[in-house]
Amino acid sequence: MKKKLILESGEVFHGEGFGAELETAGEVVFNTGMTGYQELISDPSYCGQIVCMTYPLIGNYGINRDDYESIEPAIKGLIVKELCDLPSNFRTQITLDELFKKKNLSGISGIDTRRLTRILRNSGVVKGKIVNADTDENTVVSELKSTTFPTNQVEMVSTKTPYANPGRGLKVVLVDFGSKLGIIRELSQRNCDITVVSQDVTAEEILLMNPDGVMLSNGPGDPEDNQNALEMIRGILGKVPIFGICLGHQLIGLACGAKTFKLKFGHRGGNHPVLDLDKNKVAITSQNHGYAVDQESLKNTDLIETHIALNDRTNEGLKHKIHPCFSVQYHPEASPGPEDANYLFDEFIELMENFKK
Repeated sequence: MKKKLILESGEVFHGEGFGAELETAGEVVFNTGMTGYQELISDPSYCGQIVCMTYPLIGNYGINRDDYESIEPAIKGLIVKELCDLPSNFRTQITLDELFKKKNLSGISGIDTRRLTRILRNSGVVKGKIVNADTDENTVVSELKSTTFPTNQVEMVSTKTPYANPGRGLKVVLVDFGSKLGIIRELSQRNCDITVVSQDVTAEEILLMNPDGVMLSNGPGDPEDNQNALEMIRGILGKVPIFGICLGHQLIGLACGAKTFKLKFGHRGGNHPVLDLDKNKVAITSQNHGYAVDQESLKNTDLIETHIALNDRTNEGLKHKIHPCFSVQYHPEASPGPEDANYLFDEFIELMENFKK
């Protein structure tokens, strides 16, 4: 089936549709990962977004039962240069096209993803829509320009009720702003007794559970849209060790008086170098975010910058001067991506153990 991608700036890309036969609109972003498309599709942080893969061949190892990062994908659509119809891998169960049909997701292939990526790098992320080939382009452009996308993405992807992932070790409360299963896997491997709670949890509810530590997860959207979470963080700061990842990192910054801003085209991929300023060591990291903590705004806070991105020198890590609290902008659970930063979960365990003493 013939489809086309239309951007609010007026550019049109013609290609072949795959997955469900439906039209879909969202914020168009790009990801530089060569692999990991299954984890990407199921990452709740992509809620409301249409993702362009810069690597030209996608789907070549199929879809398997083990690599999901959530049960229900929140992504709006996928853009690829070439879609593989005959994947080859011993774990393959279904094709990418079959997954998109089953999950009622829409994708487009056969377009110039290199040209699209250059547009996004030059102009920044834009709104776009995957539509049928005969759809009037001017109408779609006008529609996109007047469309305001939801700002409650975290509420949309967060768990509605608490649930447990039992273990015999330290008790950790994981606040689900759109958490990937990789975070639970890493905590479970360290024998943590995990309770996953909703994004609207209060400080009082967390402290009532008497946890050894609190994990603030990744998630989608603008961090400033989550004012209730800032109150929660201020309420537990200093009373229990905190580790924040991605959106959790940004929320810690805001809660402690820093500011955040929207990046021109974001960081999305599994090949981003980050410098640990304490260790003077570089890690190649997995990233997926469109906002960053403003480094200048850290000067009047009790936060210290611990990591920076080597591609654009933006902030990638924080720790509190007084309280047991630290965070990183990237994804140490490596889902998908390199495992260079996996040691941060061990540092969280150590922080909790020392705080108990």
